[in-house]
Amino acid sequence: MRTGRIERNTAETNILVDVNLDGTGSYDVATGIGFLDHMVEQFAKHSLIDVTLKVEGDLHVDQHHTTEDSALALGQALSAALGDKGGIARYGSAYSPMDETLARVALDISGRPYLVWRAGFSQEKLGEWDTELIEHWFHSVAQTCGLTLHVELLYGTNNHHICEAIYKGFARAMRAAVEVDPRKGGTIPSTKGQLGG
Repeated sequence: MRTGRIERNTAETNILVDVNLDGTGSYDVATGIGFLDHMVEQFAKHSLIDVTLKVEGDLHVDQHHTTEDSALALGQALSAALGDKGGIARYGSAYSPMDETLARVALDISGRPYLVWRAGFSQEKLGEWDTELIEHWFHSVAQTCGLTLHVELLYGTNNHHICEAIYKGFARAMRAAVEVDPRKGGTIPSTKGQLGG
């Protein structure tokens, strides 16, 4: 089984993450930020990646450290589960509609972190979560998972729908990218013979 486990403890957050790339989409998520929990649950459900994410963060300060550190740890766990990335599809993309909203996510598990973010929100919070932190969450997970990640909001007006469409699109793109193609025989999906660098 392709699994990854990260324990990340700092003066700002204590985090435990477990992932299973070959799971069924089960999840056990508690970050202390309700809307973030909901989005990580959506990621697990639609990627079929099992995710356990437990966070004790300094929410008495603000939500920044909890948001950033949980994404960094999740990306590290995904990277650990991918190992040398032998045999994976590597690329994934998805259009993600939700009512009036349409989002598009494309990614490459390249080992070269890069985020292109073409989305935005018209309100400052979703539930209690600061919407300015959503882009930062994706930047952080891309950084430690080694993703070239493009996120676009094609259109939409409802902020909840926008956020959820993006997370579901990310999930479906990851599901495609981490799948093992038996025709590759476990080889690294790059003519360089390695990913990253």
